[in-house]
Amino acid sequence: MTTNTDALFDSVQIGDLALPNRLIMAPLTRCRAIDHLPNDLMAEYYQQRATAGLIITECTMVTAGTSSFGNEPGIYSPEQIEGWKKITAAIHQAGGRVFMQIWHGGRACHPLLNGGKDCVAPSAVAIEDETYTPEGKKPYTVPLALAKAEITSIVDDFRKAAANAIAANFDGVEVHAANGYLIDQFLRSSSNHRNDEYGGTLENRSRFLHEVLAAVTAEVGSHRVGVRLSPLNSFNGMQDSDPEALIRYLSEDLNRYDLAYLHLMRADFFGLQKGDVVSIARQLYHGHLMLNMGYSATEAAVAVRSKQADSVAFGTAFLANPDLPARIKSGAALNSPDPDTFYTNDAKGYTDYPLMGEPH
Repeated sequence: MTTNTDALFDSVQIGDLALPNRLIMAPLTRCRAIDHLPNDLMAEYYQQRATAGLIITECTMVTAGTSSFGNEPGIYSPEQIEGWKKITAAIHQAGGRVFMQIWHGGRACHPLLNGGKDCVAPSAVAIEDETYTPEGKKPYTVPLALAKAEITSIVDDFRKAAANAIAANFDGVEVHAANGYLIDQFLRSSSNHRNDEYGGTLENRSRFLHEVLAAVTAEVGSHRVGVRLSPLNSFNGMQDSDPEALIRYLSEDLNRYDLAYLHLMRADFFGLQKGDVVSIARQLYHGHLMLNMGYSATEAAVAVRSKQADSVAFGTAFLANPDLPARIKSGAALNSPDPDTFYTNDAKGYTDYPLMGEPH
């Protein structure tokens, strides 16, 4: 008997990868990479979730001194590459596929997490909020506005990170251009006040993203590269004067790269900014469109069946249900995620969520 989620279990192609289902594990920061080093606990966590059509890892630092969370992983040292090799081996051994999300925090970093190093951004505009540091909650600092030479250097950091990810046997990389981190800070008008070729018009605000994508796709091949966007999300103090115009411009412009996918967050975490970015992206972007943010399995299946989306990414549902595809297919109840353990450092709330049929 067919179920109303059957469309999620049709195979689909992303770049050169054939995915057995359209249930994507969204990138989820979990802070288990002590000293920014991938480890065996992380290998267990990701291997448990290898039945996802595709795993996208947590945000991974492209260069040292850019921590926003304290214990997020990096991909800029030989030790990190070796650590990630264990994780990709575990995922592949379990039959899974995995992209690494490569990322620079920009003004969302904090000097107390980075040995006193100042954070950087397109403009000297701070996030008007506080963040967790080794000295407790502290206000975000005013970032240093990047000089053009520094922008070029960070583009190369993304290129090297992509090369390192492939060296660690990842199937591809996702360029993180969402949620108020550095690339998104260039894209959106609230954080980009530049008056040079990186600011002002949509073309100029998108220039840094395009330079990163050009470098990364040239390094590893466009079929191994996805990009994540969140034109509506106000997380990290973000806003844009016209988010629908932004996604209209980017959806059309990204076609030049023949990417593996566009990963689009459809809404705002806080409900402050509204708009229909999905219809615009679906109309104008010619490649694989992955949607994310608050989908139930039934709604995700409707989105796929109606061709609004080619795949749907799930965050906390995968966090709490390592066997999420099997649970959805059988109609089983889902474990509830425990927010108190989202950003802690051990196995509790990380690798101890039960599988179907196991006692809670």
